[in-house]
Amino acid sequence: MERALRALFTDIEVFSRKVVRRPLRRYQLDPARAILASVGNRQGQSITVMMARQAGKNELSAQLECFLLNLFQQHPLNVVKCAPTFKPQIINSKQRLEQTLQNPLNRGKWQGEWSYIVRLGEARCVFFSADESANVVGATAHLLLEFDEAQDISIEKHDKDFIPMGATTNVTRAYYGTAWGEHTLLEVIRRENEALEARDGIRRNFVYPWWVVAEHNPLYAKYVEGERARLGDSHPLFRTQYKLETLSGTTGFLSVQQRAQIQGDHPRAHRREGEAVYVAGVDIAGKDEEAADALLRLVKPRKDSTVITIGRLDFSPVSDAILEPRILVVEHYYWTGHSHREQYEQMLDVLRSVWSCSRVVVDATGVGAGVADFLLAALGDLIVEPFVFTLPSKSKLGYELLAAVNSGRFKMYAPDGSEECAEFWRQCERAEYSVKTNQVLNFYVPEREGHDDFLMSAALLAHAASGYGVEAAGDVVRRPVDYQDGRY
Repeated sequence: MERALRALFTDIEVFSRKVVRRPLRRYQLDPARAILASVGNRQGQSITVMMARQAGKNELSAQLECFLLNLFQQHPLNVVKCAPTFKPQIINSKQRLEQTLQNPLNRGKWQGEWSYIVRLGEARCVFFSADESANVVGATAHLLLEFDEAQDISIEKHDKDFIPMGATTNVTRAYYGTAWGEHTLLEVIRRENEALEARDGIRRNFVYPWWVVAEHNPLYAKYVEGERARLGDSHPLFRTQYKLETLSGTTGFLSVQQRAQIQGDHPRAHRREGEAVYVAGVDIAGKDEEAADALLRLVKPRKDSTVITIGRLDFSPVSDAILEPRILVVEHYYWTGHSHREQYEQMLDVLRSVWSCSRVVVDATGVGAGVADFLLAALGDLIVEPFVFTLPSKSKLGYELLAAVNSGRFKMYAPDGSEECAEFWRQCERAEYSVKTNQVLNFYVPEREGHDDFLMSAALLAHAASGYGVEAAGDVVRRPVDYQDGRY
């Protein structure tokens, strides 16, 4: 029995296959062996593991924890794992370890303590939130210190609260996640590891984009191809979470290629046609704009206007992987220097009488809340959706617009020489985006470059169209992926 047990712990591949009975793949085994070698030799290395979304990094982490708890169960030693949030991330990680311990060797022998500890014998795995407000001072990491979704963990929190946990034990540190911005914790450690690898030849970085995973799982390949069709190859989330490309801090929001995709050949229209479905995005200006429309934009180029963008939905299928309709921009309206009462009366006439819009998403931020309430009362909540701009909600809006553009679903009417058409393209060309933590994306036109009202109205229009699907009756419809939390 002793020889048999020793054989199980000669290599994590054997343990994964014989004990856990969920064999790790080659791209999971390589980083697992490197981490265990550092633990066993007390090397105290920092190892980065970047895997495409849904590639199995949480499974890798849970099996590593299970392996170490078994190996050191006769000793009072800790594995410490942290993640950006306790709920749901740490809870999910703890549950995954518990499921892994439900194997024939460990079933009935492990136990949970408090709400954040899993114990096997004398060894423990301790789970902590890395939220900036979390109190985690005092724990010691003897065997391994893990950072899940390391791209979302504050560098200050990492340095102040977690690094001291392994100071007296020269603990090995494992950083898991996907790419994001240049200044995230994961990217900083990855660059440090590159320099160390060049110096001593010891591999510390393990990066597996989606096509590596697809070699082992054809169903995964099919899924990611669908996401690429839906989002587009240049979408920030596809680039970071599947291709593992790091985004620069600030860059152009719409590239030359993306702007070319937006250009349509349909004519501008001034009233609804037949039984077509029309939707609208309404961006509300502030109350302090008191000059005539074009004159105010000339004199105060940083002042936004109230802008309505009207879109006609085209339900002809784009592709088998894309379930949402095309959005054909057919008309623009803008008002500058008019009171909200004047704007409301004209907007209501345009949305209800001229276009009979099926859905209207209206900016309800700040002073826009009053106009949104008026429209909601007049048109009803089945048509009007008030939209409040916050960093997370604006980020989601930007992702929706990019997905519509990249998949060829957002088309602007043919150039007609109008001021509205020129201003729309001017804002598309000058728009930038910056990346924040937790996959938050901010897009805007810099103040020095002018307005972003037409751009925001277009994004609200894309959101208005997002509730319409084109699936055939009887089809099984895949739930849209919610990228707001960016988790696996």
